[in-house]
Amino acid sequence: MSRMRRNIFNLLKFNAYPGRGIIVGKSKDGKKAVFAYFIMGRSDNSRNRVFAKYGDEIRTEACDESKVKDPSLIIYSPVKVVGNDVIVTNGDQTDTIERALKEGKCFRHALKTRTFEPDAPNFTPRISAILHLGERVKDYSYEISILKSADNKGRACNRFFYDYEPMSGTGHFIRTYMKDGNPLPSFEGEPIAIKIDEDINRFAKDLWNSLDNANKISLVCRYIDLKSGEYDEVLYNKYKKKHSWRRKGGDWLTCAE
Repeated sequence: MSRMRRNIFNLLKFNAYPGRGIIVGKSKDGKKAVFAYFIMGRSDNSRNRVFAKYGDEIRTEACDESKVKDPSLIIYSPVKVVGNDVIVTNGDQTDTIERALKEGKCFRHALKTRTFEPDAPNFTPRISAILHLGERVKDYSYEISILKSADNKGRACNRFFYDYEPMSGTGHFIRTYMKDGNPLPSFEGEPIAIKIDEDINRFAKDLWNSLDNANKISLVCRYIDLKSGEYDEVLYNKYKKKHSWRRKGGDWLTCAE
């Protein structure tokens, strides 16, 4: 196992189709919990989406509802907050994790009830993360999971879980696919250690610009202050302008470029 941190932008800019991706970690200055989530698409149905903000929650929505063919795997809430926990996933398992937490159960318990997506022949993995913010800075930790098909026929599910003690300037990246293909090859190995900047605008912009322009759809990046719980957020939609969000004293400040 390599302990070297990779450059996330180099990992992405040479990969036309990593699919959906989650990054979780800690800012370089050690003051912020960080996550980012992006989606990509090859079909018209997959590309017909934007990220929309509802309080602390992020949802996918159709750009043009008249063009939606199958909403089951493309319309969901990738980000939800339950108490001091932030859930980030690539599907409706967000809701499964949310219910489990509210019932006093855990991230792993929830995902053991789920499997990969039923989209043969790809059998897209379900990737998920949870940020445990806790009451104090030192309480912050995070977990990442991938649920993937055990073979190319979808006959069984392998479930992998990773538990991290955060390090400043370091994050972990997981994606659904290794690269483009037909069928799409599922991600292999453990989440990749990467470098994380302390500047959200620079990090989010470079991340967005690293994604293949033909296939990228949306990106959300959030930096959460570990002392106050306030956060900055940058949201990109290919079919809408970029929005930056800043929460101050319970109020939302918004600017669009």
